[in-house]
Formats: sequence, structure tokens, C-alpha cells
Amino acid sequence: MNKPSNNLSGRFLIIWAGQFISGIGSGLTAFSLGVYAFGKTQSATVYSLIILFAFLPSYLLKPLGGTLSDRLDRRLMIIIGDLGSAIGLTFILLMFIAGNHEMWVIYAGVAASSVFVALQNPAYKASVTDLLSEDGYSKASGLMQLSESSRFLISPVIAGFLLHFMQIEQILIIDIATFLIAVSAVFVVKKKITAEKYISTGESFFSDFVSGFRYTFSHKGLVWLLSVTSIITFAVGFLQALMGPMILAFSDSRTLGIVQSVSATGMLVSSLLIGIFSKTKRQASVLFLSLAFAGFFYALFGTSTSITFIIAAGFLFFCSLPFINTSLEVLIRKNVENKVQGRVWSMVSLISQFGMIIAFSTAGIMADKIFNPLLQNTGLLASTAGKIVGTGPGRGIGFMFFMSGLLVIVMAVIIKKSKTIRCY
Repeated sequence: MNKPSNNLSGRFLIIWAGQFISGIGSGLTAFSLGVYAFGKTQSATVYSLIILFAFLPSYLLKPLGGTLSDRLDRRLMIIIGDLGSAIGLTFILLMFIAGNHEMWVIYAGVAASSVFVALQNPAYKASVTDLLSEDGYSKASGLMQLSESSRFLISPVIAGFLLHFMQIEQILIIDIATFLIAVSAVFVVKKKITAEKYISTGESFFSDFVSGFRYTFSHKGLVWLLSVTSIITFAVGFLQALMGPMILAFSDSRTLGIVQSVSATGMLVSSLLIGIFSKTKRQASVLFLSLAFAGFFYALFGTSTSITFIIAAGFLFFCSLPFINTSLEVLIRKNVENKVQGRVWSMVSLISQFGMIIAFSTAGIMADKIFNPLLQNTGLLASTAGKIVGTGPGRGIGFMFFMSGLLVIVMAVIIKKSKTIRCY
């Protein structure tokens, strides 16, 4: 295969910039809807269900989106995905304007947007292989993680500020506008972004879809690595679902925004370092070390109600994430043929993110019905686990973070000991 020419990197950066802006808008909506729903219901279950409905359709449909991205123009797939996501938010906006503020409206709107993310995300990821040579993969990964982290890095502090003088409807309008900016950025790129020319073998769409499963599961090291990672994403899913309810239990939305944004600067720092200095050798060792550090600081995150301590632990935890993600992405890109990249990336998402589905489905219920009651001042765990994480509002969630952090450390040790993963 001919290497992409250098002038294509500018086209990648244009698309990346549009997605960066769109990520900020999506973060505004995600933060604001969560705070809005928790303020109305005081329920961690409702808060986590919004995240679940925003994630589940995309998760289930990404294999289809990946297959399409290997057969169709990837630029077109990105455009359709972004426009469709804006339509889901428009539904919520119109229902709110009409006076319907029921929770099902939010669930339906974010689920509709998530369907179109399944079309956009595999095409966006696969386009990296079209536009850049192998030497640029690590830098592109760092930039893409920076774009994805914008919703955690920039959006929360802006949203926490805006919520004090803006209605939720106005924030939705801002997010819709950022999707239109992302679409415009893709249109600026004149030349179509496609994978290697698709050569028909007479096989159906379904056959191509199934081949993605077969290709992924024929690589034992890849399956092992993704299976372990799905357990790691379970812990990360807990953080996404329960950070808000934990902080809001003893503070306000502005403080929550500051905690999320300042903590997420860890992703900015390490993503920039990866983008500038990253090497592709010894990725398995980098993966082990970054997972071990991530688990340690994740556990500390749940042990205190001091905002300063929480921010420090969160910052160090987020510092570890880009190293984990980059190690995984580089290992996969170097071992997967470009012509099946879209399908394989969708399989990667399907397997590795399964833990998030479990976390989003169970986190709120576990917090509301089990752990928060157990860690009240007179709860059954007040005299034991309470000595580690404290007692009172939100401390059950803190204990869940502590235990999840220990689980991440255990998984890091498994990766270190596994001969299959070390060889891969």
C-alpha cells in the first residue's frame, strides 16, 4: 500500500479540529443534562441511566457502523453521524420548549443521538489509517484523545458556570451548533477520505459484518487483551456514572464542574506528551504500568470529601488514561490490515466497552439501594469501610470507587503475568 502523502496531515487536522469543537458541545450537554436530572430527582439511578441511554445504542450498533465505514466513503459517514446526533438533541430541545420535561424525553433524545455516533466513530477512527503513515499513529492517537477529553477537560467548568444564568434549552442550542461546525470542517476537506479501494468478492454486507468478528477472534492475543480491558472499563464506567452524584451529595454543580475539568487536565498533559514524544516500542510494559497507577489513584479518589484531595487524585488518574489508550491503539493498528480497520475497530469497541454497559446499568441502583445506605452514619459498614472512606451522603459511592481501583490494580497484575499478552 502506498503511504499517505504529507499534505494529507493538514486535512486530518481540519477534521480533528471540528470534532474537538463538537466534543466540547457534547460535554456541555452531557454535564448539564446530568445535573438537571439529579436536581429534579436526587437519584443516582436516573443520572446513570442518562449515561446508559447515551452509550448503549452506539455500543450495540458500532459493528454495523464499522462494516459500513469499510464499504462507503468515510467522509460521508462522519457527516451523517454528526447531523444525526444533532437531530436527537433537537428532539429534546423541542420537547422542553413545549413544556415536556419528563425523564423519558432525555432518555429518548440521547439514545437517538447515540445511534448516529455508531456511524461516525468507526469512520473517524479508521480515517487515521487513510491519512497518516504508521509513524503518525501515536501522535494522531494523542490528538484524538485530546479531542475526546475536551468534554471532560473544558466542558464541565464552562457548563457549571453557564447553568447559573442559562436554561438547559440554551445549552442544547449551543451543542447543536457545534455539530454543524464539525460537519462544515469535513466539507472543507475536498478530497474524499476512503480506505483502500473496496474490491467486491460477491459477498453480502452480512458476510463482511461477520468477517469482522472472525478476524478479531482469530487473534488470541487481541481477544485476551480486550477481555481484560473490558473489566477495566467497568471501573471507568463507575467513575462516569457516579462522580456527579458523589460530588453533588455534598457540593454544587459549579464545584462539580471545577473538579471534573481540573482533574481532566491530566489527560491534556499526558496526551500532549504522547503526541510530541511517544514511541511505539514496549507498549505492553507501558500498558501495565499505566494501569497500575490508574488503579491506585482511582482508589484514592473515593477515600475523601476534600475537594483538593479529590482533584489531585482525579488529575493523576486521568494522567494515566491516555497512556493506556495509546498503548492499546498502537498494538491494534500495527497488527490489523487497513482494509478491515473499520470492522475491527468496531469489534474493539464492542468487546472492550462491555464493562461500561454493566457499570452504567448497575452503578446507580447499587449506589442508591446498597452502598449509600450501608455507609450512612448508622449503616452496617460505618464501623469498617467507613474508617477508610468516611460516612454520610455519597460515601457509599466513595467506597465503590475504592474497590474498583483495587480491581484495576489486580487487572494490571494479570496483564503483567500473562505470556499471551506479553508476546502480543
